[in-house]
Amino acid sequence: MTARIAFQGEPGAYSHQACHQARPHLEALPCATFEDVIEAVRSGAAVEAMLPVENSTYGRVADIHRLLPDSGLHIVDEAFVRVHINLLGVPGSSIADITDAWSHLVLLPQCAGFLRKHQIKGRVSPDNARAARDIAEKGNPAHAALASELAGEIYGLDVLARHIEDHDQNTTRFLIMSQQPEMTRRADHMMTTFVFQVRNIPAALYKAMGGFATNGVNMTKLESYMVGGSFTATQFYADIEGHPDDKNVQLAMDELKYFTSHLHILGTYPADRLRD
Repeated sequence: MTARIAFQGEPGAYSHQACHQARPHLEALPCATFEDVIEAVRSGAAVEAMLPVENSTYGRVADIHRLLPDSGLHIVDEAFVRVHINLLGVPGSSIADITDAWSHLVLLPQCAGFLRKHQIKGRVSPDNARAARDIAEKGNPAHAALASELAGEIYGLDVLARHIEDHDQNTTRFLIMSQQPEMTRRADHMMTTFVFQVRNIPAALYKAMGGFATNGVNMTKLESYMVGGSFTATQFYADIEGHPDDKNVQLAMDELKYFTSHLHILGTYPADRLRD
């Protein structure tokens, strides 16, 4: 059986594009929800999961940080994917024909300038790839989808205009996860991701972070979110540059442990070249 990588969304979604770019040797497996993606790896239906965690324009992806610690999966890689938005129409149509274009609510504001210039009305679809599929099925030359070029290829649509996003830096970061951890140092520039909860003592977070500063460990991300439905129970999600075997990282983590009630390393992995 062909090894597969699971993603959330329909064929042609940007997560599907991420699978093609980062894992071209694996067959992409579409799933309805993020929970289904995780379960596909747990059950063995897929060997890896492709999960979006943040977007350079819209911030973190809702619910992902809550799912990762209890997923039973381990981060083995990351991938940064440029979100290029394309106007896709039925074969034979042109930009001048288009009156309405469908896409996910998040994507519509990202190409508002283009839509306004061409007097195209943006319409909401539950999924970018779903919009492309619907346009192909209905066959109306006045209707278009805003989606990836991959979606156009899959559903037989013409690319009427490429890369129409208003800002050319829109990028989504994905984490690639598997059942088995991979803790070896396999690149010069490694990243480590972990979650922790601080002890209930004054200035615990400030003190916990001190070890990273004094040991020269660069923390590239620190986010908090409530756990267990309580306003007093807060978990922190962090990314640092380095590998757990690095001496300075060891010293920083040892100091962190002293001020935490819970610490769990989700994975260590090579930094994607687009991170820089």
